[in-house]
Amino acid sequence: MNFSKKRLRIAGLLLGITMLGSVVAGCGGDQAANDDTIKVGANFEITGNVANYGTTARDGFNLAIKEANEAGGINGKKITVIEADNKSDPAESANAATKLISDDKVVAIVGPATSGAVQAESQIATENKIPIIAPCATSPDITVENGQVKPYVFRGCFIDPLQSNTMANFAANELKAKTAVIYLDSSTDYSKSLAEVFKNKFEALGGKVVMEEAFVAKDQDFKATLTNIKTANADVIYIPAYYEEVGKIVKQARELGITQPILGTDGWDDTKVVDIAGADALNNTYYVTHYIDTDPDAKAFVDAFTKEYGHAPGVFAALGYDAGKMLVDAIKRAGSTDPEAIQKALAETKDLQVGTGKLTVDENHNLIKNAFIIEMKDGVKTLKERVTPTTAEG
Repeated sequence: MNFSKKRLRIAGLLLGITMLGSVVAGCGGDQAANDDTIKVGANFEITGNVANYGTTARDGFNLAIKEANEAGGINGKKITVIEADNKSDPAESANAATKLISDDKVVAIVGPATSGAVQAESQIATENKIPIIAPCATSPDITVENGQVKPYVFRGCFIDPLQSNTMANFAANELKAKTAVIYLDSSTDYSKSLAEVFKNKFEALGGKVVMEEAFVAKDQDFKATLTNIKTANADVIYIPAYYEEVGKIVKQARELGITQPILGTDGWDDTKVVDIAGADALNNTYYVTHYIDTDPDAKAFVDAFTKEYGHAPGVFAALGYDAGKMLVDAIKRAGSTDPEAIQKALAETKDLQVGTGKLTVDENHNLIKNAFIIEMKDGVKTLKERVTPTTAEG
């Protein structure tokens, strides 16, 4: 064999290696064309201080994927969920997202449950052009930053302005309140943002916020501030906070003889609030949330979840399920597992039936979906009003 022939054979071999490398490199792009399964990531708080939120949202998400697989999958391909525990820590959330994208080659991620962990993940996902759905993060800046929509970030829940506007409307129009006191948690952006929107809307409707007071998370004794609030004699008291503190505040308020309606937000929505406050104290209280298990639209989901896990689903499970349904629908409509095709399909989601009703994704990747005003009666959640908004802010 002469040198020229050797050189030709070497050149051919190199070309073959290059072509093979191109095929291998392309395998991570469109899984539907090259794999028997569709890999999606689940980045949730499985351990850590908010593991209760993460694990229940994960359970709802997993149920949605199981149902899709039992129905034949997507284009004959089954969905494989790859879980990552962010340990209830934003830095770990970023690490989990990096692993899911770089090592596991997922085409989309659902989770985390909490806003801080989602924010840490969103930059990683955006840089890698992988769509994410935050099931439970209600802060508006999850999907919009400095006036710009984050193209690969979506959510599975309504946003905070919707629930504040909804409760302000309810206070003014249904309870006929003219005056209100706001008692907020100054240690969380969640509470401060909700308080601001409620005040603006309530006063735009002709009401007046006559007093604003604050506490911080983990406070135990609220009676001094509540004594001051009692002197205002306002028609309603608005407490946009989480159930741990809310339960104590409501209990102590009733002990001080405060009988006015007390209003709240989705942070109240946990069965433990009854254990903390007591059933009697919670009478004449109302809050906004994402779903109630007695709603007819939720019956199929509630039945399926109860059969799968042996107990009724809470709100985080419902939102995890909705996010799973959103993702499955988007992959089907995309006709591909190319992440950019999935992103486009998610942005075009309209009137999708999920576990809690119907939802539409707007231009800011926020959801237009139902909200529910809950009245507590002797420790039992009852549906006071179902609100069907026309925009994401109500």
